[in-house]
This record gives sequence, structure tokens and C-alpha cells, in this order.
Amino acid sequence: MLTKRIIPCLDIRNRKVTKGVRFQNNVDLGDPVELTVAYSEGGADELVFYDITASAEERPIDIDMVREIGKVIHIPFAVGGGLHSIRDMYAVLDAGAEKVSVNSLAVKNPPIIAEMARALGRQNIVVGMDPVRTEDLRTCPSGYEITVRGFRERTGMDALEWAKRAEELGAGEIVVNSVDADGTRAGYELELTRLIATNTSIPTVASGGAGACQHIVDAFTRAHADAAIVASMVHTGEFTIAQIKDALLQAGIPVRRRW
Repeated sequence: MLTKRIIPCLDIRNRKVTKGVRFQNNVDLGDPVELTVAYSEGGADELVFYDITASAEERPIDIDMVREIGKVIHIPFAVGGGLHSIRDMYAVLDAGAEKVSVNSLAVKNPPIIAEMARALGRQNIVVGMDPVRTEDLRTCPSGYEITVRGFRERTGMDALEWAKRAEELGAGEIVVNSVDADGTRAGYELELTRLIATNTSIPTVASGGAGACQHIVDAFTRAHADAAIVASMVHTGEFTIAQIKDALLQAGIPVRRRW
């Protein structure tokens, strides 16, 4: 049986790890390199870093910071934000990352996913999505609409249909980051995560809303996610990766104890 992955997410702004609620009122939480070392040594399976203002500010990712992280980490990590071309993505992988994550870029230019898969390998391609609930079921039959630019712009695209198309184009993994749940610590958006996990064949990562170990158990048992992203609950020190994995093991969910 495949083990489930726990992936701390570090949203980075001005070289500080930051976290808000529904993409607003962000508070700085620490140094990304220091947190990287702590999570890498503390049992995390992977890490993901998002330069959360790069796309909105239309600037490149902070490649120097990626290199710094690559020097101190011994587990796989993905990087997103500020990736505008295949050349940018090569630079991130050369700097030490194992995966690249695209969101707004893929929505605005879907063929880039196929280009990425051909150039970099499907296993290195993560497509992130920021869906929000909608009552417009004619346009979005799943009940969820894709947003871009940090929830600043609605697209009219149905989340489930976009996930299916991303897979067809060559995505190797999909991160479902619920705008409604993000930072609330009230639990993941289980309904949409389950819809995507059961209607695609590539790994689905639950993201947004984790605040207790039971939320992560639910993501795996009820939403059938392959991995779960955590942020506030570990950044604040309330939970450790070891505590989370102990809870998962007690629930009968297979996890890797150490790399």
C-alpha cells in the first residue's frame, strides 16, 4: 500500500514565511530556510514553496532563495509562483527543486502544461488550483469555480473539468487549494477534493483548511487524497509532523516515519 504524504507549505513574501485567512491579512511567521531545516529533519515527506506575490507583481521567482533552500534540504520540494516560461522552470530544477508548480500560468495558457511535461517530465509537473464555491451550476457544474492571481480574479472555469483537462495535458499531480477553507483551520474542502481524486488518475493533494489531525485523517479516508498540505497548524508550533503521523498511524493510514 502506498504511503500518504504530509507536505508543509511555505507561502513566502519578502523572504518571510507568511500565512493569512482566505489569502488576506497575512502575518509573517518566520525564516523560510530555518523552517525548511526543521521540517526536513522533523519527518515531512516533501515541502512546497510558493512565492505568493510573484505572479500578481509579474516578476520572476526569487531563484537565490530556491538555491539556499536546496542546499539545506534532504527531502523533495516543489516551487511555485513567478514561473513564466520553461526556462524559468529549468532554473528552479537546477537550483535544487524536484517539482515545479503552476497555477495562473496554466489557466491562462493550458498548452504550457504539455510543453512542461515534454521538456521536464510529467513527474515534475504540479498543477495547483484555487477553487471557490459558486452557485452558477450552469457554468460550473461541480459547484466550484477556478480563480487565479491569489483569488483576485474569477475565471468561469469549472474546477473538476479543469482538473481533468490538466491531467490530459500532462500534469503529474494536482493540488486542490480551497479558497473558502484556506487558513481557516476548519478542515479541508472534502467534497471537491473527493470529486477530483475519484475522477482523475494522478495524485490529488488536499490543501487549505487543516487545523487538526482529524482533518488530515478525513482528507485521506473521506476525500481519498494522496497527500495533504499543512501550514498554520505546524508553522505555529501547535502540532509537529511526528504528532500528525502518529495520529494517521492510529487511524490505520500508512505513512513514512522517516526518510
